Amino acid sequence: MTLPTVETARAAMLAAAKVLPGEPVPLIEADGRWLSEPVVAARDQPPFDASAMDGWAVRTADLGTGPLRIVGESAAGQGHETPLGAGEAVRIFTGAPLPPGADRIVIQEEARRDGDHLVLLARADAPTWVRSRGADYRNGACLLEAGLRLNPWRVALAASAGRPEVVCARRPRVAILAGGNEVVEPGAAAGPFQIHDAAGPGVALVARRAGAEVRRLPLVGDSLAAIADSLGRTEADLIVTIGGASVGDHDLLKPAARSLGADLLVEGVAMRPGKPVWFATLPDGRRLLGLPGNPVSALVCAELFLTPLLAAMQGGSDLPDFRPAPLLAALPANGPRDHYMRAIVGSDGAGRAGVQALPDQDSSLVSVLASANALLRRPPFAGAIAPGELVAVAALIV
Repeated sequence: MTLPTVETARAAMLAAAKVLPGEPVPLIEADGRWLSEPVVAARDQPPFDASAMDGWAVRTADLGTGPLRIVGESAAGQGHETPLGAGEAVRIFTGAPLPPGADRIVIQEEARRDGDHLVLLARADAPTWVRSRGADYRNGACLLEAGLRLNPWRVALAASAGRPEVVCARRPRVAILAGGNEVVEPGAAAGPFQIHDAAGPGVALVARRAGAEVRRLPLVGDSLAAIADSLGRTEADLIVTIGGASVGDHDLLKPAARSLGADLLVEGVAMRPGKPVWFATLPDGRRLLGLPGNPVSALVCAELFLTPLLAAMQGGSDLPDFRPAPLLAALPANGPRDHYMRAIVGSDGAGRAGVQALPDQDSSLVSVLASANALLRRPPFAGAIAPGELVAVAALIV
């Protein structure tokens, strides 16, 4: 069977993603959430012509004339509402509204006060220092489109429009199930032929960083009935399984899913590490993402598939961003599958910036993954490359 590429497999997963309904979210809790409804301005911002500097509100027509009579003051939150007449000036501060009739600010360094009068020193071509009404945005403008992921800057924009809350997609409920007789929980006593579950906690945090509500299910051994029972009674939008994804006698995750009527849309991907990745939908609408058991494979595939899938379930898009970077150390030719190498973006001993693949790419070496800050992608059958040549690199969250 010809395996799909990473892009083809991911596209099938994203096409099957069910976008979750929206819910109101207070701004203070909205960082990292995906908007499901746009944010639209309900008035102009600023809602009046405002001073950009401390100084004096005047009429341009009065520049170059004799001293002006000071008739009041305009401060932020409390303006001078009387229209400004010929030969008059108003003391004004940054952010304060311009009095009616004023059309410019003379900064305080370019004026001299003499009792109740003001002598202007500003040239006629000096900046006006006025923030015009609606200079930031106009009433009815779409400030934030649906599908954007919120951050502190975007939250500040929504707040400037007077919104106490925004409508975001509900957080996906993700359950993580790791299997295999060889795996025990961290903190538990491991037998002579057992290992602690490294992939489960790591994948859980990938999902949480992608906006999900995450819970880890009790570990299950190599029992088809136990796996099917756990999958069948787990309430979640997405169940992520780890291990048991290949074709050996003890790889029981896909058979358990099939016993529940799962429709398998992806059964392996032409990639390294991560060939056994699979994806399915259950008759009740739950989705299943199967990751390999090796912790490195599981975490690399979580970056490439789980993060984009959770974004799609929240109405957004978050694909790995591979960009060209110069290679710092030579690489041999690649085999027939995409190879996602753990790498470090930085500089060499001579100060040259670039990326270097870590020396041992075995998919069981969690210590190597922990020292990486990037994935370096090698296409199938790519030839050997020398230092200085460009390779595709995506940064990892560190």
